[in-house]
Amino acid sequence: MGSLESGALLKRDQHLLRSSSATNRNERNSFGQRTRSRLARLVLFKKIDYLQWICTVAVFFFFVGLFQMLLPGSVMEKSETWSGRGEPSGDLKFWKEICGGFLDFGEDIKFEATNLLSKFQKEYNEVNMSSDSRRGVRFGHRKPQLALVFADLLVDPQQILMVTVAAALLEIGYEIEVYSLEDGPVLSIWKNLGVPVTIIKASEQDIVVDWISLLQEPFKSVPIIWSIHERALATRLRQYMSNGQLELVNDWKKFFKRSTVVVFPNYALPMFYAACDSGNYFVIPGSPAEAWEADNFMVSYKDKLRVNMDYGPDDFVVVIVGSQLLYRGLWLEHAFVLKALLPLSEDFPSDKNSNSHLKIIILSGDSTTNYSVVVETIAINLSYPRNIVRHAVEDDADNVLTTADLVIYGSFLEEQSFPDILMKAMCFGKPIIAPDLSIIKKYVDDRVNGYLFPKENIRFLTQTILEVVSNGKLSPLARNIASIGKRTAKNLMVLEAIEGYASLVENVLNLPSEVKTSKAVGEIPSKLKEEWQWQLFESVSDSTYPNRTLRRHKFLEEIEKKWNRTQTQSSGTVTGMDDTFLYGIWQEEKSIEMANTRKRREEELLKDRTDQPRGTWEDVYRSAKRADRSKNELHERDDGELERTGQPLCIYEPYFGEGTWPFLHHTSLYRGLGLSTRGRRPGADDIDAPSRLPLLNNPYYRDALGEYGAFFCNS
Repeated sequence: MGSLESGALLKRDQHLLRSSSATNRNERNSFGQRTRSRLARLVLFKKIDYLQWICTVAVFFFFVGLFQMLLPGSVMEKSETWSGRGEPSGDLKFWKEICGGFLDFGEDIKFEATNLLSKFQKEYNEVNMSSDSRRGVRFGHRKPQLALVFADLLVDPQQILMVTVAAALLEIGYEIEVYSLEDGPVLSIWKNLGVPVTIIKASEQDIVVDWISLLQEPFKSVPIIWSIHERALATRLRQYMSNGQLELVNDWKKFFKRSTVVVFPNYALPMFYAACDSGNYFVIPGSPAEAWEADNFMVSYKDKLRVNMDYGPDDFVVVIVGSQLLYRGLWLEHAFVLKALLPLSEDFPSDKNSNSHLKIIILSGDSTTNYSVVVETIAINLSYPRNIVRHAVEDDADNVLTTADLVIYGSFLEEQSFPDILMKAMCFGKPIIAPDLSIIKKYVDDRVNGYLFPKENIRFLTQTILEVVSNGKLSPLARNIASIGKRTAKNLMVLEAIEGYASLVENVLNLPSEVKTSKAVGEIPSKLKEEWQWQLFESVSDSTYPNRTLRRHKFLEEIEKKWNRTQTQSSGTVTGMDDTFLYGIWQEEKSIEMANTRKRREEELLKDRTDQPRGTWEDVYRSAKRADRSKNELHERDDGELERTGQPLCIYEPYFGEGTWPFLHHTSLYRGLGLSTRGRRPGADDIDAPSRLPLLNNPYYRDALGEYGAFFCNS
């Protein structure tokens, strides 16, 4: 910051140098030798000052290059879904212009699901046009049905979100069923809403259903909305790619591609899952995660963390937070905020050990970066006393925010959604100071539930900080504003989340004529869009259940082990065989096939030369059936054969596609009835319905008749 002042002096000095030179030229003859000696001394002095300025600029750019090398260079691919932003303004504009060739400030990063939105809009318009032209044909006699599938029914932010969204969807005419792999305390909440719950216990029913079934018929055409709220899988995917486990990454890409829509609660998560993006990412902002996590964290730790982090009761802790994106110009923005905080350090006297009671923590990056070196260098250049400024990683965000007295948002990047870290700080009841970015001004009113300052205006920021902190403590007005901000953040963006999910479901579903259309999104009662359904979870305790993060990592580890075991079983038998032995089997099979071909030709030549007794019609029918079974195509048993095996009863199970195989019975009492020739179980004693009723080969009639078509073919 000192070099900026030198730059201003340089312009004035150069102007003075030119004016002095012109004056000396005009008065050269009148002053004589004494004037020339003064001019020589002046020019010599200005040359030294000019060289000093050149050295200062060279040193500055050297440190710029050094910071760029030390920063955690998060390289983001800029594809068609990322577009530009506006121009910088304020006190920091000069520095951004100087460093524009060396640093980036994340201004060209923006996520837009334009192709997905246009696709949904096109399908939505087509449905509306068809419904208008066939309004007399629609006879809706049942409500549209939705299924919510969870891994468990434990209390977590996603359950609170889905209960809130489901309550709104029920009001506009949807029917909802819940399926879960494990039971939990949220079961009673769903039943109180009138939603039926089914617990899928695979161990008891011997049914294994996973994403592979959703890639097959009849589930292949079922629209799926996958909601992702954490970065655990994204971290695992990066590990898989670095370890060379590309097949596992490709399998996950298939699952992402199978989903009709993959929904994220903010615009940063899609960037972390960019490796699996198939054009179906969508963002619906709003989640109770920050409020729920803050409440549970405060109940668990309360005032213990401040002592554990070596902060005394007289220490004043200021935390600087910022964007989740790590761009190379982030250090300059942090230096800007530290420059604004510098006058505050003068109000905090040092103790007998020369330690100041002011503590500044910059929360940014993760444990793999070396950003702490950058923070230390900035603090030294700004002449901060030792042990005042330090760096903390985002993994310790809850611990740091709990100990904070004041939180400053130090990123000037125009975010697309309200920053999660700022919302969590408000949920902890901390006063916030943030730039007047458009997305922040939408939810934060200046001096009502937070403090705002003009973007990149260092003087106004310093003035706001000195207004918030008085005599080493928070002012009464700041405490009152923090309490209002906490109430605001607890139910922030409920309206956006409910209307977002309702609109998405309405656009994704293509309802048949017998299903009623739901009400418009605008008809959702306003009371359901004001706050999350906290009151339903007040009587539910989740203290006996383990940490959610540990459960997510354990779940991903089990999937990885299962995948590795499957790969080992599929490749173990083949890799263990000897090539010579395989060649011998191939030769033997080839000789048997040649002998059978020769014998079949001889039988065809002698077929017309011999008299063949036809027998009765029953014998002919039985021989024809026996010939079909010898070809190993249908594997069907006729009624007479069933009676001879002592089985007077047979239960037929109509099915369509490979995805239904895990749900079918395998005992002799049950017999499959496949509606599609391709989707029949190999080697099973199933009936091929299309071969008996060719009408089922037409997908329209097959879907229209359903299970009745299977019964018609067997009648």
